[in-house]
Amino acid sequence: MIDRELLSAMFDAAITAADPVHALKGMLPPKPKGRTVIVGAGKGVAQLAAAFEQAWGEPVEGVVVTRYGYGAACKYVKVLEAAHPVPDAAGLNATREIFAAVEGLGKEDLVIALITGGGSALLPSPAEGLGLADEQALNAALLASGAPIGVMNMIRKQISTIKGGRLAIAAHPARVVSLVVSDVPGDDPAQVASGPTVPDDTTREQAIAAISNYRIDVPARVMQFLNDTQDTAPVPNDPQFARNTVHVIASAQKSLEAAAHCAERAGIKAVILSDEIEGEARDIARMHGALARAIARRGHPFAAPVVLLSGGETTVTLRGNGKGGRNGEFQLALALAVDGLGQVSALAADTDGIDGSETNAGAFIDETTAERLRAKALDPMAALSNNDSWSAFHAIGDLFEPGPTGTNVNDFRAIIVRG
Repeated sequence: MIDRELLSAMFDAAITAADPVHALKGMLPPKPKGRTVIVGAGKGVAQLAAAFEQAWGEPVEGVVVTRYGYGAACKYVKVLEAAHPVPDAAGLNATREIFAAVEGLGKEDLVIALITGGGSALLPSPAEGLGLADEQALNAALLASGAPIGVMNMIRKQISTIKGGRLAIAAHPARVVSLVVSDVPGDDPAQVASGPTVPDDTTREQAIAAISNYRIDVPARVMQFLNDTQDTAPVPNDPQFARNTVHVIASAQKSLEAAAHCAERAGIKAVILSDEIEGEARDIARMHGALARAIARRGHPFAAPVVLLSGGETTVTLRGNGKGGRNGEFQLALALAVDGLGQVSALAADTDGIDGSETNAGAFIDETTAERLRAKALDPMAALSNNDSWSAFHAIGDLFEPGPTGTNVNDFRAIIVRG
């Protein structure tokens, strides 16, 4: 039987740990002599901007962009909405407004960059010679490729005028303080939203090599641009970044630790496997399933009852035309891996509240999930092959739908093994 109450409580604890008001405590910089300008992007940025306004205690100005339906009321900061995961014209306009907000600033001014996951798609700004359609086509190709998020961002940065630290360059000589809610494995702030204010050392040549290595079907115009351009992204030792600071204020690890405390208060030992797990969702699920089987059958490497917690960002290589996201795909593969095992139940969900393009964050499973799908004349293996996890879990009432959470620290996975 699915332990919905405990699984949901652990998810809630993880979300609370990444709550903007909680995350901002102790992270505010000294107030400047000049203006304070807020800019930012991501699926949790509107709530973060509202929390910042409250904590700052003085009028500010600025612009942030979030996904459609993820807005929050701010007193001073303008909140715009745009498309995710494939950018649209509203995102292009939002990027222009953000650039306008930092134009003409001086040394006495302060820019607060609020960056959360999802910002890459929300900040389209194609390089000269490319258009929005090119960036849309690239994003679609990257999402279908199964490449790790670091590889996707490496490529995105090379065709953008805002990513890879370029927004911070535009704000110079103002000081830029980046407050980052990390949704990437390893919590590298340069990877969150493709680092609009945080540069890294990746190069155009590395991006071209990655396209070949991962066999990414990059649009011809984008590939030609990468091969022909002499423009390079800023590097971390550029003097224009010298006065800037970066703080990761919330992350998957902190959220997993909160979930572990929740489980232990309920009397079940919790083990955090890792907050940096990457790879194909179905392959990662099989690994988790193998570990659950070893625990249930042999009490190794952990004795039951135990909760296995993990985070990170899996990927899905599109093979079919079904509906669902990476957490649903993980759960469908996990259901097959623990089919008939014993007392096992699990939740996998995106901490922003939306998994893929549907309205669910993820799904619940237990050892009877595959059997219950078959009873509905649904073949779970066929659904997995068609990337159709949403339809499968919808049919048996096991979708997890908390709604937008106002934050984003990537995937949350909890597996309860009771023996």
